[in-house]
Amino acid sequence: MVCPGGWRFDDQKPNIVTSVTLKLCQAAGMAPRFTYSRWDGTQVGFELDAASIMDEITDDVLYHGDVNAALRRLMQQGFNDRNGERMQGLREMLDRLRERREETLDKYDLGGVYNEIAEALKEVVNQERQAIDQARQQAKQSGDPRREEVTTQAMGERDFQLDMMPPDLAGQVRELQQYEFVSPQARERFEELMEQLRQQVMQSQLKDMKGAMENMSPEDMQRMKDMLADLNTMLEKHQRGEEPEFENFMEKYGDFFPEDPQTVEELLEIMARRMAAMQQMLNSMTPEQRQQLKELSDQLMEDMDLRWQMDQLSQNLQQMFPQMGWQQGRDFQGDQPMGMAEAAGMMQELSDLDQLEGLLKGASNPGALAEADIERARQLLGEESARSLEQLAKLTRQLEAAGLVENKGGRVELTPKGLRKIGANALNDVFRNLAKNELGRHQIQETGYGHERSFETKQYEFGDPFHLDIQRTIRNAISRTGGGKPVRLTPDDFEVERTEQTVKASTVLMIDLSLSMPMRDNFLPAKKVAMALHSLISSMYPRDYLGIVGFSETARKLTPAQLPEVSWDYVYGTNMQHGFMLARQMLARQTGTKQIIMITDGEPTAHLLNNGEVFFNYPPVRETVDATLTEVARATREGIRINTFVLDATGPLRYFIEQLTKLNRGRAFFVDNQNLGNYVLVDFLAQRTSQRGGNSRQQRAS
Repeated sequence: MVCPGGWRFDDQKPNIVTSVTLKLCQAAGMAPRFTYSRWDGTQVGFELDAASIMDEITDDVLYHGDVNAALRRLMQQGFNDRNGERMQGLREMLDRLRERREETLDKYDLGGVYNEIAEALKEVVNQERQAIDQARQQAKQSGDPRREEVTTQAMGERDFQLDMMPPDLAGQVRELQQYEFVSPQARERFEELMEQLRQQVMQSQLKDMKGAMENMSPEDMQRMKDMLADLNTMLEKHQRGEEPEFENFMEKYGDFFPEDPQTVEELLEIMARRMAAMQQMLNSMTPEQRQQLKELSDQLMEDMDLRWQMDQLSQNLQQMFPQMGWQQGRDFQGDQPMGMAEAAGMMQELSDLDQLEGLLKGASNPGALAEADIERARQLLGEESARSLEQLAKLTRQLEAAGLVENKGGRVELTPKGLRKIGANALNDVFRNLAKNELGRHQIQETGYGHERSFETKQYEFGDPFHLDIQRTIRNAISRTGGGKPVRLTPDDFEVERTEQTVKASTVLMIDLSLSMPMRDNFLPAKKVAMALHSLISSMYPRDYLGIVGFSETARKLTPAQLPEVSWDYVYGTNMQHGFMLARQMLARQTGTKQIIMITDGEPTAHLLNNGEVFFNYPPVRETVDATLTEVARATREGIRINTFVLDATGPLRYFIEQLTKLNRGRAFFVDNQNLGNYVLVDFLAQRTSQRGGNSRQQRAS
């Protein structure tokens, strides 16, 4: 069975959960709603919603008193949703990021970039030497001595040029660019290789422009130089705070940027990451490899204006984005070689891993995760992590949309609805424990006259309050007359609503906030009881009064709105005397039966002196005990019953509580933090029932 307000219970097994929950529904004017559907194999249960998020953070909010910190911890630790599926936290994602980075570094060898180019040039040279040998053989076989002599001399010079080529890549490229090839195939292969390397060098620095750089004509190269010049001009304007004219730039050169950046900042950041990744690749090589690739890059980009524009762009971006790790290197330790294009892509992936790691580490609240590129996260970490990241980013927005929290000056705070939800969760937790223990509550069968509807009716008798049930009264008249207009009523047709006799009860809950409570794991159960009791009274007995007093070295009044954020005090002292004093003052302004419920795990070790100062001593001294019992005696004279729930009772504490109980004629319960809520709520409901029953019998007797 489900109430629209969110209360759920098993209607097949009546117990305290069903009876109290049904009562809560009725008190709120909500009829229970049953929902059934045929299983067709497509249902996946509940999606992550605001209610389940609040379920997850309730204990954390109650323990630490900070919904922002609770959301941060939930974001860090993750949780299981209602389907039992794991929602990864940021710690798990960060571990996966580190694993992915280590796998890459342990697998690949960056020296392959150098080796790939060296092998390609070696193949060109070998192909040329084969052509040289073939030319010699053909000249020798021709039988022409002059041809053989000339060919042998010419081919010897070619061999000498090839033998004398420098060992470095840039030098080999320079020599081969000036070399007169014998083999047309070798020359064509070398030219293709140069074009491929030129494009790879450009793409490694300006990867997003790949589509515009393939098969570039001289006109295309000039347009690229114009684009780079305009880009540098736009960047410099942006740095000076001037209008960069981004829209005009994109209209003119938008085909260079398939990622379709929407702002100049977005465009520059994308390019900075690409160029920084290339610089990191160079930093990760040995000094020899780095020098050779640099010289090769200069050789390939022989157009001085293009080289200058690229250098200028790199300098500007380094100034604008110094955090991109331009000086960072990678420690590749694997044995699988990579080509230049593959290495550039791998460096970009590592850069993206770094960027995502920085975002996850710096996220102080779920809303900060909205900046993450979910698709890129899916590529880097997999579907599960990406889905979790997307869900985590929505946490605060879902709570705000449900009206459970609101953002005030960048800080998330509970709304009244959120406060009620926390209390309802605390109450549900206590009821779940009761259900496990099969504890029931006393029932009252008598029906009296008062102000709380019982949803039953009876035939009117002389002396009954005239709370007429119109529907049933008219129905009775129609049944008696057989229908027709007008409908004429007689006194025999009257049915009136039955009502349950209600008695107002005024309660002050005193919670020990001294340092011993969290040290002994008693604080969260005690605070949860306070929230549950507030939820129970406000839902079932809205006319009742509930006051809250927290006490440690001194005592202070608390409002229900403050309760979720209340934490323990980092001071020594258990000042029950001041707590009883405030509780008496609060109850003095109330009517009905009056009681104090005190939850504590310590003896009275502090009290107020006549001058208002606090006296503290441990172990307790007679003066403190007497001052506390004096307040107990005053409460007793004022008709206030004190019921005490004692956690971790020691011998001296037990003796003091026995003195208090004897003086006040209240009751004491020595419990542990696992069943504290059971005892407090069951006792409250039992007393509330007995008060109502006693008053009903009194009224009937009178």
